[in-house]
Amino acid sequence: MLNEQQRRVLLEVARTAVTEAVTGRHSDGPTQLDLPDASGVFVTIKRRGQLRGCLGTLHTQHGLAGEVARCAADSAREDPRFQPVGPDELPELTVDISVLGPLEEIPASPDAFTIGVHGLVAEQGHRRGLLLPQVATEWRWTPEQFLEQTCVKAGLSRDAWRHGARIYRFAAEVFGD
Repeated sequence: MLNEQQRRVLLEVARTAVTEAVTGRHSDGPTQLDLPDASGVFVTIKRRGQLRGCLGTLHTQHGLAGEVARCAADSAREDPRFQPVGPDELPELTVDISVLGPLEEIPASPDAFTIGVHGLVAEQGHRRGLLLPQVATEWRWTPEQFLEQTCVKAGLSRDAWRHGARIYRFAAEVFGD
C-alpha cells in the first residue's frame, strides 16, 4: 500500500509531532506526498522497547499524514495509561505506525482470522476495543486469547465474543524505527 518514501515521510511526520507535543516548539514538517486513503491509523511509541503510548483512530478525517501527526502527538501526551512523555525521553523513543485496512465483520470464531495478519475489534453496546495484529504475536496468544483480550480492551467480559459481541478483523501495514 505504501512505498518506502511514503513510509519515511510518515515516520518523519510522527517523530516531528511527538517532539512538538513534548517540547511545545513548532518546526517545519516534511514535504507532503500523495498518500493513499486508509481506514485508520495507530501510532505506537516505545522507550527502550517498552510501550510508552499508543493511540489511533478508525477514521482518517484529516488525511493520512494529518492523522499520523495527531495520533503521534496524542500517544505522547494523552494515552491515559501513562504519564506524558518528557523531553529527556525523546532520544530513547521509537515510533511504529500501523495503517489500517477496512474493517470486516466476521463470525465470532477463532477460525475467522489469522494471528499476525489480522487485528481485531470487539464491539458491544457503546463499548469498543481494538488490538493491532502485532499484539497477538508479541504476546504469543492463541486465537481464543486474542478474542478474549480484545473483549477485555473494550471493557467487556473475556467471553463477550461468545455472547453477542460483534467482532471485526482488519489487516494493517506496520512499519517503524
